[in-house]
Amino acid sequence: MTEKTSARILVLNGPNLNLLGTREPETYGTNSLGDIETMVRSHGANLGLAVDFRQTNQEGTLVEWLQEGGREFAGIILNAAAYTHTSVAIHDAIAAIKTPVVEVHLSNIYKREEYRHHSFVSDVAAGVICGFGPAGYVLAIDALAGMLRDQS
Repeated sequence: MTEKTSARILVLNGPNLNLLGTREPETYGTNSLGDIETMVRSHGANLGLAVDFRQTNQEGTLVEWLQEGGREFAGIILNAAAYTHTSVAIHDAIAAIKTPVVEVHLSNIYKREEYRHHSFVSDVAAGVICGFGPAGYVLAIDALAGMLRDQS
């Protein structure tokens, strides 16, 4: 598919998010990534949006998926995890596409270590949601749905 359809949203998850549910539950909660995926797909379906949900520990794979998202999806939700704070490549991939990207973090990155306060994603993202746990993904779906309605 090479043409955007308003009904498709790409949700991308970065490194170590595959460990959710067992990884630092005091910071990230007890929901697994599968739990979050189920919640996001259900909420998207309720809004008439098809959700493609992916996770990788590889920076280059995220870059390739962002480029794909720019060609084939109406909106992207990105939790780049640790790459948020380190990846110029992810920044540049987002800057190169016109598809709106909503940056999501489970934890409030501004209440954490100083190095997490800087995001290479924020200045090229349509918006940022952090600190609301898995509900942040739902908020991002709602934000993208509103943006898509405003465009039509």
